[in-house]
Amino acid sequence: MKEGFAVIGLGRFGGSICKSLVEQGMEVLAIDSSEERVNEFMSIATHAVICNSTDENALRQLGIRNFEHVIVSIGEDIQSSILTTLILKEMGVKYVTAKATNDKHAKLLDKIGADRVVHPERDMGRRIAHYIVSKNMLDYLELSDEYSLVEISVSNRRFLGKSLHELDFRNTFGVNIVGIKRDKQMIITPEATDVLQSSDVLIVIGSDDDIERLQEQIQ
Repeated sequence: MKEGFAVIGLGRFGGSICKSLVEQGMEVLAIDSSEERVNEFMSIATHAVICNSTDENALRQLGIRNFEHVIVSIGEDIQSSILTTLILKEMGVKYVTAKATNDKHAKLLDKIGADRVVHPERDMGRRIAHYIVSKNMLDYLELSDEYSLVEISVSNRRFLGKSLHELDFRNTFGVNIVGIKRDKQMIITPEATDVLQSSDVLIVIGSDDDIERLQEQIQ
């Protein structure tokens, strides 16, 4: 199962990742200390096993170091999350993504070598807040604490019928338009001569402050 995925912790977040990976045709080893949760994923994951992820010998027996990517999605037990991540990196797992429950947890995971730290609850909260505030924002992806990638629908008449060159988003708002969704068509790296239409959705990348400024003008 080299280059496969292992998901440790089959709660709401880990379970969702496991199911999504399987749907994409990936081989997935599902791991949890709860027999009930493991039984639930027996018919979903490629393999599902009961295991205490803080037991290094148990992880070795599973051949965990052969997996290309391991996702640590342990919930409230921060100590187990940190210890599991540390063991995985010391064992030589190539890439570890770890779920953090708060900022302190995230800093510790980062210090002990997690390759990527995710904040699902925080990020989803921010995403929902953006949806609530902006009628034009259709999707939101946080790239860092200061930069995001967003989808914004074009509804302001003064933007319609004008080319990207005329609107000059980069100099006017400090953002870059990296794509345009037009009906069922996706325009990647649009030309300066592309003219905006009423059905267009802009794929915008930039700082959160600049994106917020654009939103105020575009809605």
